[in-house]
Amino acid sequence: MKKLGEQVMRIVFFAAACASILAVVLICVFLFANGLPAIAEIGVFDFLLGQKWKPSNDIYGILPMILGSIYVTAGAVIVGVPIGILTAIFMAKFCPKGLYRFLKPATELLAGIPSVVYGFFGLVVIVPIIGRFNDGNGSSILAASLLLGIMILPTIIGVSESAIRAVPESYYEGGRALGASHERSVFFATLPAASSGILAAVVLGIGRAIGETMAVIMVAGNHARMPAGILKGIRTLTANIVMEMGYAADLHREALIATGVVLFVFILMINLLFSVLKRRVN
Repeated sequence: MKKLGEQVMRIVFFAAACASILAVVLICVFLFANGLPAIAEIGVFDFLLGQKWKPSNDIYGILPMILGSIYVTAGAVIVGVPIGILTAIFMAKFCPKGLYRFLKPATELLAGIPSVVYGFFGLVVIVPIIGRFNDGNGSSILAASLLLGIMILPTIIGVSESAIRAVPESYYEGGRALGASHERSVFFATLPAASSGILAAVVLGIGRAIGETMAVIMVAGNHARMPAGILKGIRTLTANIVMEMGYAADLHREALIATGVVLFVFILMINLLFSVLKRRVN
């Protein structure tokens, strides 16, 4: 009976793994089957390097959206990664137990807040503040970067803290035995051993930032034009798809799906880069 139960559970686990793989395969097939013909019809260089997006004139250039996504994601990384990693270090090695009981649930709560709520916060708080220094127009790359920097904090904090706590205590104790202070032992003994996990946290944060849609739509300005500065509005790849998919048809719809293909390739490149960096770190 025990062997039968093990065999049944083995089949269940195998089926679950196959379902996950099948879902990824079906998504890839749908995207590439519907997106690649549009890219071929528009022209690879006209599509990827075109600076104008005018569906009414059958002009589909997504370079402004590609740069918009890159700029906003880079801004979010600049804002969120240092704060997230330093917060994780504090929570894992410096935080008093009494404060930790409140700080840990607070950071976890950030992950449960819907993106539209973040977007509303950015719209009524961040955008007006930036608008005071920008002739009343606060919807910009800076606003989107600040908001996304806040949104990726729970991911970076949670994964980084787990990575730091997973390091054997002997690393820290070895530093202390050599005469290093508490701070030096943490930063020069524990953190290097946790670098792989911290790197994973950064990659996950980048994936969250580049794939965010609703909050970005509410604060970025959504101008399909080349970025002209951090205080100017832009449109990202995800925002472009969401804003126009509801009424798109024919080549316009296929171009939006092709935009999803480009976004999907970006995510694959980020994961590939993470795998390469992880091998070098290890």
